[in-house]
Amino acid sequence: MRKIFLAMAILLSLMAAGFYHFAKTDYSARQNEHRRKLGAVYMTLNNPFYEVIDEEIRTVVENHGDILISRDPALSVEKQVEEIRNLIDCGVELIFINPVDWTRIEPALELARIAKIPVIAIDTTVEDDTLVNCTVVSDNYSAGVQCAEHLLKNSSGGKIALLKHSQARSSIDRISGFLDKISANKNFEVVAQTECLGQLEVAMPAMDEMIKAHPEINIVMALNDPAALGAIAALQNVNRLGDVLIYGVDGVPETKEMILSRRMTATAGQSPRKIGRIAADRAYKIFDGKPVEKIIKLPTKLISSENISATDIDGWE
Repeated sequence: MRKIFLAMAILLSLMAAGFYHFAKTDYSARQNEHRRKLGAVYMTLNNPFYEVIDEEIRTVVENHGDILISRDPALSVEKQVEEIRNLIDCGVELIFINPVDWTRIEPALELARIAKIPVIAIDTTVEDDTLVNCTVVSDNYSAGVQCAEHLLKNSSGGKIALLKHSQARSSIDRISGFLDKISANKNFEVVAQTECLGQLEVAMPAMDEMIKAHPEINIVMALNDPAALGAIAALQNVNRLGDVLIYGVDGVPETKEMILSRRMTATAGQSPRKIGRIAADRAYKIFDGKPVEKIIKLPTKLISSENISATDIDGWE
């Protein structure tokens, strides 16, 4: 009988220990209830540059055991504002914003401020920087200057076409840097310029129209590499690719191949991987109550036929 009581005591002890372990271990929705939700809204994901930034942010966020909700407004300001409103309603604790329009994004940023949700701007600044906690960008003005410096070194003059995206401050700064640098040399003249939203499919017909109206064009400055690739396609269609210098900004692997094959002149390479990692790192500093820089500018690196090799064309800077 004593053995039976002893066995029952041991069994009850084991059951109690198991119950205590079960009570301490939250098997219900621990992975969901205690995970932070962060939001990211880009101007478009129809650009590999933003896809890479999103990958890097997502990696950091998920390594912290948290969730990143990404949205693509497809270059619509109205849709971007609505998506930010939806993210706020979903309970996100921080928003990464790459604004479609650096001035018209303010109503969405006001919504985040009212909801006490921190905001980190990426790739381009916003008009009222008091509405964001931190901005992580490349030195876009310097990127334009680097392209102009290469042009001045390799050409004595020419007729320039500009492919722009004036709703993005990053584009404005790149074009401004380029123009400021060449302004003292009267042998260079801008004869055509048009908006292309930084999109290949828009830049291609835009370049086609400019070259028809101004066949004297022999230099193209594009705000980014997708626009430069659109210009390349248009010029190739009219057999003008060999006599036009083409500049871009980004460092997309495809444009590196074009530079290596002498179909594109140069690009000011950015590092979307660094932008994404730094932005995500600053998010967790904000969560920890640590101070963060108001603006972080990363240097760009000019990539041209003079410094590129076949081993450089894979991946981003």
